[in-house]
Amino acid sequence: MSIAFKDFKILKFGGTSVGSVERMQNLAKLITVDESKKIVVLSAMSGTTNALVKISEYLYAGKNKEAESDINALYQKYIDVCENLLKDEYKDKGKTFVNSVFDIIRHFRNEAFTFTSKEEKIILAQGEILSTNLFHLYLQQIGIKSILLNALDFVRIDENNEPDIDFTRQVLSDILKNHPNDNLFITQGYICRNAYGDIDNLRRGGSDYTASIVGAAIRASEIQIWTDIDGMHNNDPRIVSRTYPVNYLSFDEAAELAYFGAKILHPACILPAQKEQIPVLLKNTMQPQAFGTIIANTFPNEGFKAVAAKDGITALQIKSYRMLLAYGFLRAIFEIFERYKTPIDMITTSEVAVSVTIDDTKHLNEIIEELKQIASVEVFPEQTIICIAGYLPKNKPGYIFKVAEALKDIPVSMVSYGGSDYNISVLVHQKYKKLAMEQLNKVLFNL
Repeated sequence: MSIAFKDFKILKFGGTSVGSVERMQNLAKLITVDESKKIVVLSAMSGTTNALVKISEYLYAGKNKEAESDINALYQKYIDVCENLLKDEYKDKGKTFVNSVFDIIRHFRNEAFTFTSKEEKIILAQGEILSTNLFHLYLQQIGIKSILLNALDFVRIDENNEPDIDFTRQVLSDILKNHPNDNLFITQGYICRNAYGDIDNLRRGGSDYTASIVGAAIRASEIQIWTDIDGMHNNDPRIVSRTYPVNYLSFDEAAELAYFGAKILHPACILPAQKEQIPVLLKNTMQPQAFGTIIANTFPNEGFKAVAAKDGITALQIKSYRMLLAYGFLRAIFEIFERYKTPIDMITTSEVAVSVTIDDTKHLNEIIEELKQIASVEVFPEQTIICIAGYLPKNKPGYIFKVAEALKDIPVSMVSYGGSDYNISVLVHQKYKKLAMEQLNKVLFNL
């Protein structure tokens, strides 16, 4: 199917961009500076998803009084938003809608009700539903025509939690063709339906993913991710004091950085855009005139581009002298991780040992028990993977030397190099993270 809507742009705005009445008012100005066709993807107002997670935790534990207290506090927040954002009939519509949403949430307080992950996902979806509906009402109030789309109608994941882009393409294309004269569409990020038709989500940060899925599905001209920072920086500005935005990145470089900890971008959002060769722009809602970062399917300039870090890593050293000159040992190891659906981030090998890292420890005990049947296992928690990304061709000397020079005074327990031309990864204990990133900033970028 060759359906394409090249005249559309996808604009995603995170929780801080809709985090207050003033931010919503500024957002309305930002998305209407021109009359180009746009699908605007919104996250929940900042703090809402965390509050809904806490409410769900109380309901799981049967702590209905605590849940009720938090529900009431969140409810009052949204009533206040209606009071200050909306007027007259729109205020009444807003409050009516807020009441209907919180009736859904309160329904699950019933002590006779069995609270499961299915109900939790319904609750978690309400944040994006609230933000989009209230923002849509505000646009109507100020005379801006927009079409509110329900992401639950066209964003779906399959049995493997992968997006069904063909489904999104078919349904969303039909919707857009029914609105040929409309330019502005509003929809929710993060939320979707699963293969069984139940409400589900794309996990935290999934609004970026929604934008990429929608952009790829309709083959839009570009995907814009708006946050509160001027694009992807060369290092983490929360940790390192001197950083700068990187203006251009290839999809491969951006994918490495997103996966290994660059918080500005959801790790999964690169692939759909890359497959359809749709550029991704990272922009700053607070400074819309700033250039930001353009991620595109272009050949990158050689050299170091940026550093990112991924915390919460556990390393396992798996050692067996039966591995010496044997085959099948690695397969046996990987099959154990596969059975427990636990991805491996890094791997290094010697003649008699394999070291791997994971960030999902849900099944760590079971994995260790199975590994012990074929090898000895040592576990090293509280580790950090530091990713040094750029175009670093393996046939060019010097890149690994520069990284080693920067980290010469820091214990490094694993190094991954040569798997691609776009990444050198090192594993350090989390207590060395800040020092390592500062030293890399100094040696690689002269900052």
